[in-house]
Amino acid sequence: MNLKLVVGIPIAAVLFFFGIIFAMASVYAPTRLIVAAMLLIAGFVIILFVARKPPAPIVQKLEVSGDMKAVALKCPNCSAAVDAARVKIVSGVPYATCPYCGHSFEVTEEPKW
Repeated sequence: MNLKLVVGIPIAAVLFFFGIIFAMASVYAPTRLIVAAMLLIAGFVIILFVARKPPAPIVQKLEVSGDMKAVALKCPNCSAAVDAARVKIVSGVPYATCPYCGHSFEVTEEPKW
C-alpha cells in the first residue's frame, strides 16, 4: 500500500473531524468558524494530494520503412568519433557536441544513394 495513503487519509480524517467540531462550536464564538474553514480546506488539500495519480510515461515508437544499419557518428569539423550519449534533443532536433573540438552540430540521416 502507498505510504501517502496510509499517512494522508488518517490526517485528513482528523482534520475533517476537528473542522466539524469547530464549525459546531462557532455558535459560541464566531471566530471558530475561521478555524473550522482552515481545517476543512487543509483536509481537502491533503485528500487531493493523496488521490492524485502520477502522470503516465510517454512512449514514442519509431517505424521505419526499410532495413536500418548503425553507422558511427563523426564530427563534421574534426572527424572524431562522437558518443551517442552526447546527443541532445533541442526542439525536436537531435544535436551532438564533439568532445574534442567542442563543435555542436545537427545529427542528420544521410541518403543511401
